[in-house]
Amino acid sequence: MSDRTAAVTRETAETDIDVTLDVDGDGDATVETGVGFFDHMLESFAKHGLFDLTVRCDGDLEIDDHHTVEDVAITLGDAIAEALGDKRAIERFADRKVPLDEAVAGVVVDVSGRPLFEFDGEFSQSSVGDMTSHMAKHFARSLAMNAGLTLHVEVSGENAHHEIEAMFKSLARALDDATRIDERRGDVASTKGQL
Repeated sequence: MSDRTAAVTRETAETDIDVTLDVDGDGDATVETGVGFFDHMLESFAKHGLFDLTVRCDGDLEIDDHHTVEDVAITLGDAIAEALGDKRAIERFADRKVPLDEAVAGVVVDVSGRPLFEFDGEFSQSSVGDMTSHMAKHFARSLAMNAGLTLHVEVSGENAHHEIEAMFKSLARALDDATRIDERRGDVASTKGQL
């Protein structure tokens, strides 16, 4: 199998970000965004997707968490796209549901190269720690747009911490499944011949 890794940087007037990703990792993560709950979610994403991930972000948190979360998602999406390259022999499709106590989240993904995002549900509280809850949805949308994913997400529950964590875990598991190599497949999983 070829090396499926990427190192991506993004520097704007609002954020300065470095991301490294190994799709075929062990779930090791080093994350420093300045937003504690978001760090926890990215660490969970790495652990449950078996991705080796480093994220360093210096963002304008004196304003709010929006630019930090959005720009990390953009940079991570770019890293996923770069690491997967031509997507040769990947499974492509996956569907995962993950419960966390009373909450459940489901993700259906197609690593299609055609970005689309659909979301069904809402978060029960407006924030978790120092992260605004609606930014979890915005993270998933920004990731999908930049990684080239068709991504459908649904959440339900009574506790936003559980709802968001279940969402990140189901996203990780679905991406792990969809990006796995199928040894029987010699090309991409598309009649078009490319993704």
